[in-house]
Amino acid sequence: MTYSYVSHLYCPKCENIYSTKEVNQLCECGSPLLVSYKINELKEAFKREDLVGRAPDLWRYHELLPVEDPQYVATLGEGMTPMLYMNKIGKQMGIPNLFMKDEGLIPSGSFKSRGAAVGVSKAKELGVGKLAMPTNGNAGAAWSLYCAQADINSTIVMPTDAPEITRKECVAAGADLYLVDGLIGDAGKIVGQAVNDYNLYDASTLKEPYRIEGKKTMGLEIAEQFNWEVPDVILYPTGGGVGLIGIDKAFHELQELGWIDEGKMPRLVAVQSEGCAPIVKAWEEGKSSADPWEDASTVAFGINVAKALGDFLILDAIRKTNGCAISVSDDDILKELSIVAATEGAFVCPEGAAAFVAARKLREQNWIKHDERVVVLNTGAGIKYPNTIEVDVPILQKGEKL
Repeated sequence: MTYSYVSHLYCPKCENIYSTKEVNQLCECGSPLLVSYKINELKEAFKREDLVGRAPDLWRYHELLPVEDPQYVATLGEGMTPMLYMNKIGKQMGIPNLFMKDEGLIPSGSFKSRGAAVGVSKAKELGVGKLAMPTNGNAGAAWSLYCAQADINSTIVMPTDAPEITRKECVAAGADLYLVDGLIGDAGKIVGQAVNDYNLYDASTLKEPYRIEGKKTMGLEIAEQFNWEVPDVILYPTGGGVGLIGIDKAFHELQELGWIDEGKMPRLVAVQSEGCAPIVKAWEEGKSSADPWEDASTVAFGINVAKALGDFLILDAIRKTNGCAISVSDDDILKELSIVAATEGAFVCPEGAAAFVAARKLREQNWIKHDERVVVLNTGAGIKYPNTIEVDVPILQKGEKL
């Protein structure tokens, strides 16, 4: 049986074609490259019922992933995260059909494991021995861990403000970790120079084509978890936006396969912080790309991306699905984080909390209707961000009564 039906890489801007059997980064025009599959062959060879009995991880969709030889698969069991019915907080918001896709329950503690698993596996298949990447924390942690399994040397550069636990994950995995006093864009410049100087594989967001293929499995899982019915709205905390682009790609591929109705796509919502909202600004101004955000800063560190390489793909996805982009305040993020934990028992990450705030606001504006099925992406475990909760509790002396 054919393991993968990958066909080629293509440029969404100039339509150039590249091979998946050799190392390719960006198109010669500077655009990210996307992966294309042999859909006509897949229609005949791959059916929904083929998934029955397969392992509950993202490699259950291997026909729709770019790794051609399973011997190169690096996996820690990532994928098929829970789709939780958020009954109580949904009623509170006026969204009785509110669900949360909980990516905190995944190796490395964040959805970055998806992109790392597929990206590292394909890099291994292509013969890559050393790679480098800038990160806001979680992606670097994930790629370090999967590189350790794949015997690939990893060099990671992250801002000094990145969550401390992500540094420790990188160090534990044996990565060469460097901190920079700046933002992820500053880390990216350092990595770019190192890539040129030392002939490293550039694993920066969308500078290699395969991370997005791992992230798109969130969309494949959402469809499968709803028995191949499409939710009305998906809210995604957006920094680099790879997951949003990937989810959109997944639903389009499922439509091409005939696995979901061709006439309906979920309305995609890009959620950002008011302290770093380049996509929201571009959306409100009707632009097809975003200007860099000055002095970017937010408690939701994972979406603190001043300029996304795939901004035009993000904006295109939300526009074509009749979605929107919305920003929320850090104060509301921290308040919502506590509300979700106290109401549903789910300790979400600040990025996930931002998506809940956005759902609340969009329902108040009646953009989300009462009877719609809504999915919020919680992209990581709250315990990776211990500083988001201030603890001030009384200390009892031995033998003292409550």
